Amino acid sequence: MTTGSYTVTGMTCAHCVASVSEEVGAIDGVTGVAVDLPTGAVTVTSRQPVDDARVRAAVEEAGYTLAG
Repeated sequence: MTTGSYTVTGMTCAHCVASVSEEVGAIDGVTGVAVDLPTGAVTVTSRQPVDDARVRAAVEEAGYTLAG
């Protein structure tokens, strides 16, 4: 198992968290997504490392921005 940490900007509510969790969780190999709304921190657990570009695309698909 591997984990990756990201910061998402623009989330303001539980619906935002659910949207990001759903999109990132749909990436092949992802086994868990934990989102902290106040800080925008997103921790992704997966069977193998996930390409940052795939995470960025999933976050953007949900309507938000990956910081950095």
